[in-house]
Amino acid sequence: MITFGALVSAGIAPTQARVFAEPLADACERFGINTPVRVAGFIAQCRVESAGFTTLEENLYYSSPERIRKLFPSTVPDLEVAARIARNGKALANRVYGGRLGNGDEASGDGWRFRGRGLKQLTGRYNYTQAAIALGQPYVGHPELVAEPGGACLTAAWFWHEHGCNAFADSSQWDAITRVVNGPGMLQAFERRQYSNDAVRAFS
Repeated sequence: MITFGALVSAGIAPTQARVFAEPLADACERFGINTPVRVAGFIAQCRVESAGFTTLEENLYYSSPERIRKLFPSTVPDLEVAARIARNGKALANRVYGGRLGNGDEASGDGWRFRGRGLKQLTGRYNYTQAAIALGQPYVGHPELVAEPGGACLTAAWFWHEHGCNAFADSSQWDAITRVVNGPGMLQAFERRQYSNDAVRAFS
């Protein structure tokens, strides 16, 4: 079902479709993402999360302190702090992810080490650990593996399965899937719905 041609028909650029067709097919088979609506919803969510399968690692580089404050109001309390970590993705990651998601404190470096990677943007030591256990992969010791095509596809499919997204896809509950994948922010909900509906035709 997942082929180079089907991915291109679903809106994925040919360069990315060639790279990801095989690892996507393997990951989806492993986790029962095996009907047109399931595949469509999965591909659509991955497409948004990874900027069209082009970004597999979060860099957290922001030059504007005001933008940082707007994006991370609970962990960056004022513009003075934001200015100190502007243009420094590593410092920003350690600040905003430190002490959260199973990470150590800001000084531990876990925020940067376990920043978002893969087609799902897997984030935090806890999530890397759970994925490592479930998939039998050394993602905690080697988190960079999640940013490789195989790891990116496998962790995304695992997350999808673990959070019951196949059931939501079966009834085309695209917004419910977005809440699982993106949280209450529902970023790009319209695009996720549109891409999902378009992709159903591509994989049918």
